[in-house]
Amino acid sequence: METTTVAQKKGLFITNEGQNVMFTFILVTSLFLLWGFCNGLIDTMDKHFQNELHLTKSQSASVQFAHYLGYFLMSIPAGWLATKLGYKGGIITGLLIVGLGGFWFLPATHISNMVQSGGVSATGAFVAFLAGVCLIATGLTFLETIANPYTTVLGDPHYAATRINLAQSSNGVGWIFGPIVAGTFFYQTDKLGHSTGNQTIYIPYLGIAAVVIVLAAVFYFAPVPDIKTEDDYHLDDATPNVSHSIWTHKHFVFAIAAQFFYVAAQAGIFSFFINYMTAELPPVPVSWSETLNSIAAHSGILRDWLSGWLVATKNGGLEVTDKGASNLSSLAFVCFLMGRFTGAGLLRKYSAHKVLGTYAALNVVTTFIVFCKFGWVSAVCVFLSYFFMSVMFPTIFALGIFGLGTRAKRASSYIVMAIMGGAVLPKLMGAVADRFDMSRGFVVPMLCFVLVAVYGFAWPKLSKAESLRSVPMGAGH
Repeated sequence: METTTVAQKKGLFITNEGQNVMFTFILVTSLFLLWGFCNGLIDTMDKHFQNELHLTKSQSASVQFAHYLGYFLMSIPAGWLATKLGYKGGIITGLLIVGLGGFWFLPATHISNMVQSGGVSATGAFVAFLAGVCLIATGLTFLETIANPYTTVLGDPHYAATRINLAQSSNGVGWIFGPIVAGTFFYQTDKLGHSTGNQTIYIPYLGIAAVVIVLAAVFYFAPVPDIKTEDDYHLDDATPNVSHSIWTHKHFVFAIAAQFFYVAAQAGIFSFFINYMTAELPPVPVSWSETLNSIAAHSGILRDWLSGWLVATKNGGLEVTDKGASNLSSLAFVCFLMGRFTGAGLLRKYSAHKVLGTYAALNVVTTFIVFCKFGWVSAVCVFLSYFFMSVMFPTIFALGIFGLGTRAKRASSYIVMAIMGGAVLPKLMGAVADRFDMSRGFVVPMLCFVLVAVYGFAWPKLSKAESLRSVPMGAGH
């Protein structure tokens, strides 16, 4: 009988040492679900604060600024602590910080309720909520800095991009449910039609706090091995007079730039989805309302969910409400999730950099069509943009840390820092929309996708590797 070697045992969740880490992968994947849900809530907040505090689109983008500021401030410390504490310690730290941020929304809501009595200004209430957003993002920074590179080493290195995209698919599931919950608690009204969003905004965040505390306990007792990343460029060798700096590797340096512009585009589109759907859609046929009522008649749960999606206009037509648009964003995230699953399959057959470049180029086309205001065709392209965005973040991540050995944790922190693009560019997109309209604002993500496409197609030259799976001998930097 032939002896089975470790190499023959290697698989999607089998490490080079022959260890099966599927359970650990599933556990880590739950973190992606968590921050996807948190991000789904954040992406529906802008319109809520525009309504409640009478902010412009550019001003409401401060939500994204606070969110991504947390990533920017903590990415380097998170990378350093991940190196010191290991994967398990870093994950538990991040979960506890997220829990603290979730609990903060209770006093923030109390501060907001004082606005009507004149005890606090609207600006003060907004800042209180932004503090909670930033604190949660700080905790999520630890999770993303650790979980993203960790998925790439939980099995055969050849399938690193596949694993991170599978894990990010769970992230897509969280993003679907985030807007549904937001539609319930951020855009709810009382019997008189008055908004009650500021009074109930804390409820989902208390739920998040409870969940992360349980998760922290699970991770404390669970097996979370500290697996070393492949050192394809021999950065860990103690070779004298040779630079081992990650900054000498162009594929890593340009991954930071690509991630900055990708997250900028993503945050802009996600943040202003509700604005686009409520302001740029053509008149909605009256038959749609009849269809919704017919569907709702079969279930009390559906009736509650579908009620208030459409409202009559002065011209006798129908338009999508904020609540309806918030729930439609869940449909957009279904497209995002479909892109993740199909993308994970494509990445097992095709080079990761080619998939990235192609998807980014297709999104240049979709955002250009939205910019041109082609009615329902443009509206469909907004949903298509979610599909093609799906694989970009994890694939850029995998391409960026490729071959960096033990320095992958530190490199990961810099790529996470690039998420700061989501704080800066949405304000520009909002400013363009304030001056012209929401469709014209899509010129900002369009230009961002151009730069992401360039990185994807240029990756082999930058990395001196044919694909994510191979580094030609002697091709180091």
